[in-house]
Order: sequence, then C-alpha cells, then structure tokens
Amino acid sequence: MSAAAPSDSSGGSDGFVGFIDAGDDPGHVRVRRHGRVGRLTLDRPEAINALSLRMMVALDTVLRRWETDPQIDVVVLDGTGPRGFCAGGDIRVIYEDAQNRRGVSERLWRTEYLLDALIADYRKPVVTVLDGITMGGGIGIGCHIRHRIVTERSVLALPEVALGLAPDVGGLLLLARAPGRLGAHLALTAARMGGVDAVRAGFADAVVPSERLGQLVPLLQRMDPADAIATLAVAPSALGDGELEAHRSWIDMCYDADEVPAVVERLAAHPEPAARAAAEAITRMSPLALCVTWCGLGEAGKADALGPTLVQDLRVSYRFLDGPDLVEGIRAAVIDRSRSPVWSPERLSDVTPAMVERHFAPLGAADLDLSPVLGRRAGRP
Repeated sequence: MSAAAPSDSSGGSDGFVGFIDAGDDPGHVRVRRHGRVGRLTLDRPEAINALSLRMMVALDTVLRRWETDPQIDVVVLDGTGPRGFCAGGDIRVIYEDAQNRRGVSERLWRTEYLLDALIADYRKPVVTVLDGITMGGGIGIGCHIRHRIVTERSVLALPEVALGLAPDVGGLLLLARAPGRLGAHLALTAARMGGVDAVRAGFADAVVPSERLGQLVPLLQRMDPADAIATLAVAPSALGDGELEAHRSWIDMCYDADEVPAVVERLAAHPEPAARAAAEAITRMSPLALCVTWCGLGEAGKADALGPTLVQDLRVSYRFLDGPDLVEGIRAAVIDRSRSPVWSPERLSDVTPAMVERHFAPLGAADLDLSPVLGRRAGRP
C-alpha cells in the first residue's frame, strides 16, 4: 500500500484510510474502512504475515486513531493469504541483533508488548480472524480479546521453547488459564492446536468455516460483533473432537508436578504412546527455556490481568538475549535448518534455580511501562 493513498471519507468498502502524515508508510499492513468497520490486514504472505517492527508501528498508529474516530465502531484484524493469520515475530531480525546488540530486539519486543496491551484493552470491539497458522506474535495480537475466530485451517502454537526462549506476548497468561494442565503441555512441548482445541483451551471463541469468512465484514456493518459471529459460526464439534481432549487424563496427571524433570519422568513412564512422545519432544527443547517457562507459568497463574505477564515477558526476553540458547535455537530452526541445536546447559539436571531466577529480575528504568495503554476503559459503562 502506498503512503500516498487517499483518505476514504465516503466509507466505501475498499477505501484506504490515510495515515497521520504523508511520510508515514504502513509497510505490510492494509488499512481499509468498510462503513463503520475498520479493517487491518497483515499483508506479508510470503512470510505468513510475520510481524516486523514497521508493521507493529503501523498497527499501533491506526488503532490509536480509530479509537477516537466516531465513524469506526468495530475493528477487524486479519491476514492475507491462505497459509495463516500471523506466523509470529521476525526472528531473523532477533538472530542478527543478538550477535551485534544494536538494540533492535529490545525495541521490537517493547513495541510488540505495548501493541498487545493496546489491543487487549481497546475501547471498541476487535474481531480477530485466526485463519491458518497463528503462532508467537500472532497469539499476542489475536488472542487477548473477546471476539476470536478460528477455522478448519487454524493452527495455533507458542513454539518458543524450541527456539531457546520462553513463550511471550502474554501467552503464558492464556496457557495458565487453560483447563487442567493443558497449558503446561502446550508450553513445554510447543504442541500445535487446531481450531477445536484452540476454543477449548481458551485461545479462541468461535469456529467459522473459512468459506464463510467473506460474509463477516458485511454482517459487522449492520450487526453487533457477537451476533455477526454467531450467524456464521458452527459448533466446534462440527470439525471433530480435537486432539487434546482425548489426552486430558494423562496430561493432567503427568504435568501435575513441581518441576520439569518430574514431568518428563512421568511422561516417559506412562503407557500411553502420546505421553512418551511428549517426553521425547520436551527433551529436544532448551533445558533453560523449559525451566524458565515452568516458573513463568506459575507466575502468570497468579496474575489477574495481562499487564503483569507482559512486564514479565520483557524481563525474560531481555535475559535470553544475553545467553547462548536464543541464537542457537534460531540458527538451528531457521537459519541453517539443521534442527540440531546445542543447548547450554545441555541437560535439565544442570539448570540451577539461580539461572532461572535471574530471568525474572526487574529491569529498573527499562521495565515495561504499560500505563499509557492499560486501564483506559475503567470509566466506561
């Protein structure tokens, strides 16, 4: 989209909304107005709409303006292309920055978490369409609101432990609130959820067949978001039973432990093949990231809102940037695709409490300040 695209004052269905300044450039974000509906479409399909810093700034800029725009009543956030809504953040940028420390990662994380908080506490209804792959940063912008749509193509995950990092973008709060011990299983194995499992785990609200998505915006132009979505939705069972529900018994039992090594022992000893497969999956992850994630889950479980978890996320992410596992994990998964990372420490038994605790220490003046974006709805009816 060109920064010179004209403002749409007529409310036409395909009109672009101009940016604040002529020099602003939304990058890979399409900005449109459909009557009373503002629509933001992640438009980087070659990267499954992975979020760049520029994209996040564009989203933040338009969302802040639309909050006070009397012609916008509801916002839709979706993605271009059939592969996915958003594959996460641009981890190649983090990989490069971790080696030269120019501060790009810190700016990216800080901007991302503030955007997550803005969307979560937005003054107007937001509808997210989590069609296809939705991971990492896609969870952050898409799953902390009330109107979250998945389809038969949806695949949701927080795969950070495989990259030498802990789940961030407030994902630990969602995981901590998942039924039983599902959140611990999803966090430690980086397991993927289909649409049905996403609804049952609390990451989504409604299942809408992908062939009906084209009707969403027209319905939102004349209906309340809840009613519009209900008109299009099908019962989750229409897509099957999901995979996680069938495994709840061993998941709840094996993950009900005090520490990660005990979880792995229980899984490995369980007669259910899926439990033993989960144990094998966990042993391939960064031992330090696993232990930090376990501790982070406990802390997120105490939170009554998103803010404290995002503050924790920035602290943890900063500390991983100083260690070797994040660079090694991205290298093995994305750069040379060897799939054979060498973690440090190599074993869970070598991770000490002090190694874990340092990730949660305050950053002082660098701590995340969410006051500009959280709590702004307190006075609204």
